[in-house]
Amino acid sequence: MEIRPAEEADRDAIWAFLKPVILAGEVFALPTGMDREAALQYWFTAGNWVHVVLVDGQMLGSYYLRANQQGGGSHVANCGYLTAISARGRGIAAAMCAHSLELGKSLGFRAMQFNFVVSSNTSAVHVWEKCGFKTLARLPDAFLHPSLGYVDALVMWREL
Repeated sequence: MEIRPAEEADRDAIWAFLKPVILAGEVFALPTGMDREAALQYWFTAGNWVHVVLVDGQMLGSYYLRANQQGGGSHVANCGYLTAISARGRGIAAAMCAHSLELGKSLGFRAMQFNFVVSSNTSAVHVWEKCGFKTLARLPDAFLHPSLGYVDALVMWREL
């Protein structure tokens, strides 16, 4: 498994596995009709460190790392992770999380916070907990899941 910084040439591959996740509307608080340009602008927004995961030359995941807030809150990192649907359950998310924790620490961040983890995304919650994240808050009915209705969102945090 190789994790490296994303390149301009990676955008098509990232969109290929970002699009179905956005359309499903189950894990990201993003509009399900978000088009390619808007989705990639979100993923690659200024200030994001974007990485990709390759296994045998095939891209299977991507993450971004950024400051969670500006100014006095800029010492806390935030990340978004995306695993190709075909690669779920293969440790890709855990590898990206471990990599992002190390990268965040090397960049001088003191902690990492996930602002909005959809509680029905139990596999992600499990991975984040295994990576040392604690749930600080539960936001009742904060996410409208397309098939489950309103579900809670979690605020998760860990020190670097």
